[in-house]
Amino acid sequence: MSESTPGTITALGREVRGPMDHLEWFPAPEHCTRVRFSSDELSSVCPITGQPDHSSVVIEYEPGQRCIESKSLKLYLWSFRDRPVFAEALAAEIAAEVNRTVEPRGVKVVVTQHVRGGIVTEATAEL
Repeated sequence: MSESTPGTITALGREVRGPMDHLEWFPAPEHCTRVRFSSDELSSVCPITGQPDHSSVVIEYEPGQRCIESKSLKLYLWSFRDRPVFAEALAAEIAAEVNRTVEPRGVKVVVTQHVRGGIVTEATAEL
């Protein structure tokens, strides 16, 4: 859960030396109808083999009253680096955190796990 007061941004403008277990937010500007983040730097660990998995992620949401602060997103995604998790569960967990934190009108998260064993895995979670 969040260690900050809702709407309080604790990471931006400060030196941070580790991942965050939550997202932070700020009030959504009027007329902002869609926000899309993408990153090729999502890492996790295969829960069976323990080998590293490298993925891309696209997070798209329709803001209600809140928007995700991007530095906290970067630090939140970092929290998966050493976690054993399948791509499907990763997409669902990220979508749930976005939904819990900013209460959007809708959220879609697509995790694309890069080639491993000749297979690319794409998992989508929508709320």
